[in-house]
Amino acid sequence: MGTVLSISPATKKASIMDAELAGDAVKNDKSLKRHSMFVSLSWKKLVASSAKKSAKKVTPNLLAPPTNQVAQLNSENIRKTHQTEEKKPKVPIPVPVPTVPTQNNETAVQNGRLSTVKKQSSSLSLVSPRRIVIQASTGELLRCLGDFMCRRCFKLKELNSGEVILWFRNIDRTLLLQGWQDQGFITPANVVFVYLLCEDTVADSIDSPAELQGTFQTCLYLAYSYMGNEISYPLKPFMIDANKDVFWETSLRIIDRLSAKMLQLNADPHFFTQVFQDLKNQRDSSESNLDR
Repeated sequence: MGTVLSISPATKKASIMDAELAGDAVKNDKSLKRHSMFVSLSWKKLVASSAKKSAKKVTPNLLAPPTNQVAQLNSENIRKTHQTEEKKPKVPIPVPVPTVPTQNNETAVQNGRLSTVKKQSSSLSLVSPRRIVIQASTGELLRCLGDFMCRRCFKLKELNSGEVILWFRNIDRTLLLQGWQDQGFITPANVVFVYLLCEDTVADSIDSPAELQGTFQTCLYLAYSYMGNEISYPLKPFMIDANKDVFWETSLRIIDRLSAKMLQLNADPHFFTQVFQDLKNQRDSSESNLDR
């Protein structure tokens, strides 16, 4: 005999429903797990962000003293500074006392000490010398030099200033044409130098034009040698063949007597101005038209 098992439809449906419910429970369990995982991750992010914000906040310096204590320390420092300044002896600042030179010796106080000041004589003026400005052209100075020569050599009745100027210009032109110099020598400063030599060398006892010309050209040779732009100059334009010995004797005599004045004329502006003014005063008052 066999056993027959029969399953009712109701039980079949119940088992199917139970299986479906079990599957839904598994799905719900998975969704709950996923949801809890998401919640835990979001909570970790929130905790981390809050920790960063709290780290960025500036924590108060617990070592810094309070404001009242700082003010008290400042006041104490100021009080100590005043006390130390009061204890120091007050010494006046030394100021130099200017002294005015006089004839007698007097005492002056400088830096708190007495010192004797030697007064200068009253003849020495403390005021700087007045500056004298004089102007003259080369032609005017040449005419003044010629007038001086005519006035000094009064024994030469036929001598005129133009003849003396011609002697000077002929020598300068000869040196230019022969190539001994690149530019003319005749300038106001050089004319003043020639006048310095002639004023001491040309004597009023000269009574011949040849003697005067020889003496004048000797002065010109020394002036060219001392003030000229070239290293050396030839003797022929300056020397007259008849008086070679006299030429050298006169040159040595001028050098021995006027070397100091020649140096002073170039070194001392006041001395140059004095000689310049003296030459300008040699102008003949009767002549109004001057060469320019």
